[in-house]
Amino acid sequence: MTVKFAIHPTTSPTSDAERAAKLVDPGFGRIFTDHMATIRYSQANGWHDARIEPRKAFALDPAVAVLHYAQEIFEGLKAYKTDAGGVNLFRPDANARRFRDSADRMAMAQLPEDLFVEAVEQIVRVDRAWMPGGEGSLYLRPFMIASEVFLGVKPSGDYLFAVIASPVGSYFKGGPAPVSIWVSENYTRAAIGGTGAVKCGGNYAASLRAQAEAIERGCDQVVFLDAVERKYVEELGGMNVFFVFDDGSLLTPPLGTILPGITRDSILALARKQGKIVREEPYTIGQWRADAASGKLREAFACGTAAVISPIGTVRSTSGDFTINGGKAGEVAMGLRKTLVDIQYGRAPDPSGWVRKVF
Repeated sequence: MTVKFAIHPTTSPTSDAERAAKLVDPGFGRIFTDHMATIRYSQANGWHDARIEPRKAFALDPAVAVLHYAQEIFEGLKAYKTDAGGVNLFRPDANARRFRDSADRMAMAQLPEDLFVEAVEQIVRVDRAWMPGGEGSLYLRPFMIASEVFLGVKPSGDYLFAVIASPVGSYFKGGPAPVSIWVSENYTRAAIGGTGAVKCGGNYAASLRAQAEAIERGCDQVVFLDAVERKYVEELGGMNVFFVFDDGSLLTPPLGTILPGITRDSILALARKQGKIVREEPYTIGQWRADAASGKLREAFACGTAAVISPIGTVRSTSGDFTINGGKAGEVAMGLRKTLVDIQYGRAPDPSGWVRKVF
């Protein structure tokens, strides 16, 4: 069954002057474009009613399934304006695959990958005027909610998929600054067999108290340990983590209970292409502390769509604090970040075919 988008442009678009004013300093996730993409699913009709329409509030029944049983998933990716005036997407096919995997784990209808990518491209096309210049980008948020109206613990029969867009500025002003992180000892993020590898709202909701604890301790982010032995490093509240050693090798925690980040996967591929040894192995907080003290660990950094790469300068916990690389950003992290960003913006060759040109 072919699903075609019906295009319904807004009759009250944001004026050029108002949009230009908003794009001067858009921040992150506070400003939204004029349109959204929506597709509906029902057991009787499958995926249908694909639209590009004015961004507006959803009308939800109080008994809609997502409000009671948390069947919800989402993605995050960006569109980048090139120096030549074109627009690139970065690995949207990987986001589409992860979205299907998340839907499968959450017992939700699986959106065809090509339909996911088309919805993303459609919103970029209709709201192209919202693309910031410089190191800004158009952040895209595809998501899906269970929309059947019922009370009872079972998978929903109806779903609403949507894509909204938000112009965002450079995540770091003046360049990436090393972040401080708090080691969570009271809370865990996910356990084997759980939803740790799924990009669902529940995972992020469960991290908020730990993140608040980190902020109370004067830290920027929280890092979680495994749920069984409480010693293996897993990931930050919203980013994967890497370690760089004195022999030039990199290590990152293995998949299973952590999110299979697309930035993480891209860094693995880039590092291996550069001839670096990369290991996906468990790493304890005790090892981290000892390796930082001995100098064996040269760098640590977090990675994700929003910030790309964030150097980790200080680690704090109830057992004491320690620093990595004197609290400074490292050459390996910053080199990988530059390579990745240059590919995304079309300033460097793309030998892996990661870039999808929209214009």
